[in-house]
Amino acid sequence: MGVLLLLQMVCALIVPFILMDALVKGYPAFLETAALSADRIRSGVLLAFVGLGLTVAIGVWMHPLLAGYSKRAALWFVAVCLISAGLDAVHNASVMSMLAVGERFASAGGADGAIHQAWAAVAGSMRRSVHIIQLFGIAGWIVTFYVSLWRFRLVPRLLAALGSIGITLQFTGVSAMMFLGYPVMTYLAIPLAPIHAATAIWLIVKGFSNLPDETEAARSES
Repeated sequence: MGVLLLLQMVCALIVPFILMDALVKGYPAFLETAALSADRIRSGVLLAFVGLGLTVAIGVWMHPLLAGYSKRAALWFVAVCLISAGLDAVHNASVMSMLAVGERFASAGGADGAIHQAWAAVAGSMRRSVHIIQLFGIAGWIVTFYVSLWRFRLVPRLLAALGSIGITLQFTGVSAMMFLGYPVMTYLAIPLAPIHAATAIWLIVKGFSNLPDETEAARSES
């Protein structure tokens, strides 16, 4: 699980957004930057698909463990991971739509600029809207993960509490601010990355604690 968390962090939460940065930096006037970074943007989308697969893998991997305590908690965690992965896929599609506009604009040599600008405004607004909802999905599975770690004492409670605080700060400073139309407080999102990495490393070194015994797991499955 620790390895999955680290891989998912790289492939879904960090590197794809760096590779897609040409669209963000150029927004809303991204037509000139998108086509120049087409290969980089496509690489980011492909990596994001790997990342959403890892999100699903985390949900599936955690299911038998959580089911030893609560079948409802286990199913809920799988559900929020699937929802988050689905929103990631929709976001990838919106990124490809923005790239398509930029490439069409580049191939037209700047002709029909007004039409392409209108198309770009629609595609860019759609991606931003989808990205906000995507952030809600990401926050959903991460907070469920840390609440489960706390509730069932699967890691030291201080670590689980820090994870819950980290995702709450990220949601408050970034996701909620974007949704409400206020300026993003990026600094509130910074603590989550080292906390998440620390949790992954803890699981690699120590593993889960307070595991349910076979009798309890069998009773939960019945």
